[in-house]
Amino acid sequence: MKILNTLSRQGFSPKGLFLFIAFLSLTITSQAQSDEDIEEIREIYDNVLTSSSCYDWLHFLCKRIGGRIAGSPEGTAAERYTAQMLDSIGADTVWMQEVEVNYWRRGSVAKAKVVNSELLGNVDLSTVALGFSGRTPKMGLTAEVIKVWDLNALEKIPASEIQGKIVFFDKGMDPTKTNTFHAYGAAVGQRTAGPRSAAEKGAIATLTRSMTLKQDDIPHSGVTVFQDQTPIPALALGMQSANLLSELLDSEKGIKINIQADCEHMGKQKAHNVIAEIKGSTYPNEVIVVGGHLDSWDIGEGAHDDGAGCVQAMEVLHVFRRMGIRPKRTIRCVLFANEENGMFGATTYAAYAKNSKEKHIAAIESDAGGHTPRGFRMDALKEISKSAFKQAQKWREILAPYGLYYLDAGGSAADISKLKSQGTVLFGYRPDSQRYFDYHHAETDVFENVHKRELELGAAGMAALIYLIDKYGFTFE
Repeated sequence: MKILNTLSRQGFSPKGLFLFIAFLSLTITSQAQSDEDIEEIREIYDNVLTSSSCYDWLHFLCKRIGGRIAGSPEGTAAERYTAQMLDSIGADTVWMQEVEVNYWRRGSVAKAKVVNSELLGNVDLSTVALGFSGRTPKMGLTAEVIKVWDLNALEKIPASEIQGKIVFFDKGMDPTKTNTFHAYGAAVGQRTAGPRSAAEKGAIATLTRSMTLKQDDIPHSGVTVFQDQTPIPALALGMQSANLLSELLDSEKGIKINIQADCEHMGKQKAHNVIAEIKGSTYPNEVIVVGGHLDSWDIGEGAHDDGAGCVQAMEVLHVFRRMGIRPKRTIRCVLFANEENGMFGATTYAAYAKNSKEKHIAAIESDAGGHTPRGFRMDALKEISKSAFKQAQKWREILAPYGLYYLDAGGSAADISKLKSQGTVLFGYRPDSQRYFDYHHAETDVFENVHKRELELGAAGMAALIYLIDKYGFTFE
C-alpha cells in the first residue's frame, strides 16, 4: 500500500497504477514458475543420476540379446524384454503394435580378397556385407574392379565400362565437417543407392568405403536399397583396406577381387513397436512421444545405435514414476521397429497417430548415440515452427547448466519425422557427435563403449525437456 500511495503522489493515473500492478504480478509469477522449474529439473537430474535403471537395461539388451535385426529371433526377444521392463516400472498401459518387415539374414561369410596383384599378390581385405546385399555363388565371384568416387562419377561412366565388373565407391566422410552427421549425410548415398545404380549399369558386385572417420580397419555395415531389382553382392571395406585398394588401383591396372557372401533374404516377418505410457491427468488426448529404435544391425550389440536411445526413453517414464510426477499430458514411450532397414515401425505408428483421436503435440527421439549431451534439434511444419522455436528458447537458460546448450532449428530424428505432417513439434536429442561414427553399424558398437554417466545425463535431459513441454505445452499464433 505504501508503494501505491507513493506512486499516486508522484502522479500515476489509475490506469497507470493498474498496468504497473499487472506487470509486477506477472513478474512475480514468472519468477516463481522459473524457480519451481529449476528446482524440479534439478531433482529430476539428481534422481536419474542416482537411481536410474537404464544402464542395466542396456547391459541386458547388449549382452543377453545382442544385435537385433527386425524380424529376427533376437529382435523378438528385445521386444519382449523391453515390454516387461516397461510394465514393471508401472506404466499405465503397455502394448505391442504389429509391424510387417522385410527380414534379411547376414549369414556367416563375408570375404573380399585381391587376387594375383603384380605388386602385392593375394591380399585379404576387411569387409562386411551391407544390409539387403545379394549373395554370391558358394565359391564366390571374381572380377575386375573399377574405382569411382561417388554416385555422380558413376553416372558419367558408360555402362559398357561397368558391365561385368565390381564397382568400388571410394568417397568417404569429409573430415572438414565438424558435425560428423553432416559428413555422414554427404557421403552415405553411395552406400544406400550405389549398389543399385551400379547394378543398373551391369556391375556384378560393389565395394564401398565404410562410413567412419576412424582410421582403423573395422568395416561398417548399413542398409543398401535395391527396390525391385535383384540384389547384387554389396560389401563395405574397413578404412585401411579401402585405402590400400584405392592406392593399388591407382598404381596397377586390371586388379581383380574375389568376393564371397552367403547372406539371404527371408521375406516378410512380423515385428512390433513396443509402446508404453503414463496417461495425462488433465489433457489425456494430448500426447508427447519419447522414443528410440529397438532394432539394430547384428555385427555388434546395437549399444549406441540405438539401445542407448531406447533405454533413455524408457528411463523418462521410470523417473516420472519414481518421483510421483503425474503429467498433465500423456507421456508415451515408443520403441520403434525396423528403423535400420525399412522404417516400417515409424510408418505404422504415424498411421496410428493420424487415425486416433489424439493430438501429438511433441515427439523426442534419441538416435545419435549415448555420448555427452549437447542439446536438441527442432523441426516442425513451416506454419508453426517459428512460434514453437520461440517458446522453446525460454527453456534454454534452465537446461544449459546441464550441458544442453542449444535448442536449434533444423532436423530431428528418422522415426519421429513421420509425425511432422500432423503438426507435431519434433526434437532430436543431440549428444556430442565426434565418436559416434567410430561405432555406428560396426562390431565395436558394444556395451563397453557406452559410458554410464553420459547415458544417464542424456536420459535426464530428455526427461527435463518433456517435463517443460508437458507443463507449458505449445500455443501457436
